Amino acid sequence: MSDQAQGRGGDSAPPDIRTIIDKESPFPPVRRVGMFRALRWLQAGWQDFRASGATSIFYGICFALMGMVLKLVLHNAPEYVSALSCGFLLIGPLLALGLYDISRRMENQRSGLLGSVFSMRGRWSNIGVLALVLAVIMMVWARASLVIFALFYNKGMPSMQSFLSQLFSLDHLEFVLVYACIGAVFASIVFAISWVSIPLMLDRDTDAITAMIISCVSLFINVPACLFWGLCIVAAVVIGMMSWNLGLIILIPVIGHATWHAYKDVVGHPGDRS
Repeated sequence: MSDQAQGRGGDSAPPDIRTIIDKESPFPPVRRVGMFRALRWLQAGWQDFRASGATSIFYGICFALMGMVLKLVLHNAPEYVSALSCGFLLIGPLLALGLYDISRRMENQRSGLLGSVFSMRGRWSNIGVLALVLAVIMMVWARASLVIFALFYNKGMPSMQSFLSQLFSLDHLEFVLVYACIGAVFASIVFAISWVSIPLMLDRDTDAITAMIISCVSLFINVPACLFWGLCIVAAVVIGMMSWNLGLIILIPVIGHATWHAYKDVVGHPGDRS
């Protein structure tokens, strides 16, 4: 009798079955989180960074070397350095894919650098669509950046030294405001479509279009939290670049791990929530 009653009950399904159903759903429920929830994500990201050790540092070194090479190659072309530096923010979510996988593997008591490098094996069609979208946005931004430079420096492009001196002396305040506003538009678009979409594709093998839609919905439901999280990301990248890119060795891996926890908090199945 009790077994029959249990079979008819609404909560009678075993927890593992509910978890499987939720994880296989292409449209997982999206949760609303507090504005400063990002502080908890950063704390969890820092814990993952410390636990993973050299594996995360490897990715941080790669980001730092990319920034250094960028500055060396384009030392006398500030219009390209600034555009590609901002582009660094645009494609950063894609480049941090291995960091998401490290956090995912740590949750399952697994680790390994090689496994994280090939984390999207079997999912290249999905990640390729998103990569194409991000590449197009970055190319459009690079062209827009050149146009802005041409409008404000119509007598010739400045050298890197003169550009930085003018920038910090606020002699070209109009240029700074216009450049920042247009860059913020591109950054907002990329943030909206990617802030949880890549971890979602990694975790659930969701197609790129669905993942981008869920990412945008998650942003609109959590606008205050996303604004604060976006400011944290920008601050980390700026601090990292201002420290001769050495800060990126630590800051970028922490941000990458924290992004995984942001996804699990906002889009992950109910059993993941702490």
